Amino acid sequence: MQNIIWAEKYRPKTLDEIINQKHVVERLKAFVKEKNVPHCLFAGPPGTGKTTATLALAHDIFGEHWKSNLLELNASDERGINVIRGKVKDFARSKSIGEFPFKIVMLDEADALTAEAQHALRRTMEAHASTTRFFLICNYSSKIIDPIQSRCAVFRFKPLTAEDIKAFLDRIIKTEKIDIDDKAIDTLIYLSEGDLRKASNILQSAASMKKTVTEQSIYDVVNQAKPKEILDLINLIIKKDFKSSRKQLYNLLFMQGLAGEDIIKEMHKQIFELNVPEEKKILMTKIIGEYDFRLSEGANELIQLEALIAELMTVF
Repeated sequence: MQNIIWAEKYRPKTLDEIINQKHVVERLKAFVKEKNVPHCLFAGPPGTGKTTATLALAHDIFGEHWKSNLLELNASDERGINVIRGKVKDFARSKSIGEFPFKIVMLDEADALTAEAQHALRRTMEAHASTTRFFLICNYSSKIIDPIQSRCAVFRFKPLTAEDIKAFLDRIIKTEKIDIDDKAIDTLIYLSEGDLRKASNILQSAASMKKTVTEQSIYDVVNQAKPKEILDLINLIIKKDFKSSRKQLYNLLFMQGLAGEDIIKEMHKQIFELNVPEEKKILMTKIIGEYDFRLSEGANELIQLEALIAELMTVF
C-alpha cells in the first residue's frame, strides 16, 4: 500500500472529473471558455469539492504552469492582517506565467479570517483586480463580510449523494484491490455524511488495519456510536427502564470509550426514525439540544448524560 493519502491520490485533476456539483462545474467551465474568471466564493459543507474545484480550474486555465500561478493559503492557520498585507500582496504584485494576465489566490477556510483581515482583503482585491483573482473557500458564507461577497461570484456546494460517494469508493476499492463487504460500504456512506474526503480517509485507515474491511473494522477506526446500540438505548428510555438504559450508557462510555458528544449526535439522528408521535420527537430534540450545549460548555459528561436519560423518560 503506497504511503499516500487516498483523498489526495484520487482527487479530480480537471473540472470534467469532479463528482456531482454540475451546477458549479458548468459555470466554471464557462469561465475557462471565456478565458476570464471573476473573484469567487465557494461555500458549502466539508469534503464536497470546494478546494478541488479551485485546483481543477487552475489546472484547466494555466495548464502546466498552474502551480506557479496559484497561491494556496489556509486562513485558519494564517488568519491575521499581516498575511493579507504580506504574502497575498507580494504574490499579487508579481507577473503571471503564461498567456493569462492574472493569477489565482486561494484562501481556504476564509470564514476563519478576522474582520480586520477581511477588510484588508477587500482593499487588496480592489487594488489588484487586474492581475489577481481571489478564490475564497468557506463552510459558512455568512461569516464573510458583505463587501467581499458583493465582489465575488458565489457558488454553493451541496453534500454528495450516497450514489456519488459509492461510485468514488468503488473506484478506490477496485484500484487498491481492497476486500470489503457491502455492509461496510453502506456504513462508510452513512458515517461520511456527504463528505467524500472523510469517506476515503476512513476507508484507508480501515484497510491499513485489516486485510478484510468489515462494518466492525469501520467502527473501530472512527470510534463512533453504532446506530443499533443508540437505538437500543432510546428504546430502553421509551420503556422507562432507567437501570438498563444507564447500564447501556456505561457500556458506550466506559467499555467502548465513546465521547458523550458522539452519543448525543447519534441519538439526535435516531430520534427521527422512531415510531412515536411528532410532538414527542420535538420535545426529545429540544432536550437533546440543551444537553449538547451543556457538554460543549464543559459540564461533567457522565452526570449530564444520566440527566439526559432521566429527562427524556419524562416525555413518555
